[in-house]
Amino acid sequence: MRARELIDALPEPRRRELSERTGLDRGELERWEDVSRTLYVPFHDGVISQFDGYGALDELPWAKYRERYGDIRRLDRILEAEGDTVNRYQASKQADVLMLGYLYSPAELRGLFDRLGVRLDDEIWHRTVDYYLHRTSHGSTLSGLVHGWVLARARRAEAWEFVQEALQGDIADVQGGTTAEGIHLGAMAGTLDLVQRGLTGLETRDGALWLDPVPLPELSSYGFAVRYQGNWGVRLHLERGELDIAVPSSDQTPIEVRLPGRTVVVQPGETRRLVLPD
Repeated sequence: MRARELIDALPEPRRRELSERTGLDRGELERWEDVSRTLYVPFHDGVISQFDGYGALDELPWAKYRERYGDIRRLDRILEAEGDTVNRYQASKQADVLMLGYLYSPAELRGLFDRLGVRLDDEIWHRTVDYYLHRTSHGSTLSGLVHGWVLARARRAEAWEFVQEALQGDIADVQGGTTAEGIHLGAMAGTLDLVQRGLTGLETRDGALWLDPVPLPELSSYGFAVRYQGNWGVRLHLERGELDIAVPSSDQTPIEVRLPGRTVVVQPGETRRLVLPD
């Protein structure tokens, strides 16, 4: 869907150039369209399945393994040392199904599933999040990052734990020795994106800048600047339940900002202070 939307948004000369360089033809675009409406999504026990048959795998005695080993982030190695394999269990090293909640906001997910003729309401998605949270060992520095995003969108008050783990990945060597082998550059870059877009709920769609900040009493304040619709240095600052939006002076058009339950328009050269809901 994203690739098709991008192609449709390109000017005709660029679209033609892309097709010539990649060999992309109309038949392949039609195939994308067909898949976007007919893809099979398996479910079990009222949650999205990681793959068809996932629900038939054995349950891992998580409490027993945590009691025996303490840190079980590298569950795969623990099971291999016991002559077992993680492939027998409903267990993940990092986000698999929950990557959906990293790539798409809840509203976007509902739209994608509607397109497939599959119902995905908040109850089903939250149940899916809970299900896989209890079956993930977080054996990757990317796991805390992705789960921070997912919880920022689904169970907002619980996001901070994973946000901290993502931020401390190499500083605290949370994986227990892997930092000495090389820093986790992907996770580092992802933490910046998590703070800028994940914690603020920042999206750009329907010609507007969408914001839905996560209430984080642990974080006193933070801010950053973004470029949006030709406006350089649009500054966002969050502190104690308030959001300041400052748009630099220019000849650009006003920015439409959408927050839960309301829409505001900020003119170039204007700063707006908005009180956020609890």
